Amino acid sequence: MTKNILVVDDEIGALTLIGIMLERGGFQVLKAKDAESALAVLEEQTPDLIILDVMMPGKADGIDLCAMIRKRAETAETPILILSARGDAESVMRGMEAGANDYLPKPILHHDLVAKVRSMLAETPEH
Repeated sequence: MTKNILVVDDEIGALTLIGIMLERGGFQVLKAKDAESALAVLEEQTPDLIILDVMMPGKADGIDLCAMIRKRAETAETPILILSARGDAESVMRGMEAGANDYLPKPILHHDLVAKVRSMLAETPEH
């Protein structure tokens, strides 16, 4: 069964690129450009994994969104990967404290992203 991955990034270029990488890796990709649209997608369906960018427009950044996702019963256990150009220790810590399962710096290579997603999904028990 194909796994669904929600990618949330305000940069259309990054969103498209990550989407292509994941689709080539055999995943279905859902896309959102900010916290608001990501939450709207989550109302409709629950992905198998969520990839978040940290810096986003609007009231909530990726770390705020991560915390919101964790508060929802449907997505409390969904693996979350934060991908961010901000790789400083403080950002990484904030992301992990908000409930992210992992944090990778951008730019990311296709192989690294697909391998990381596969390993995160392998650790998730099937429901």
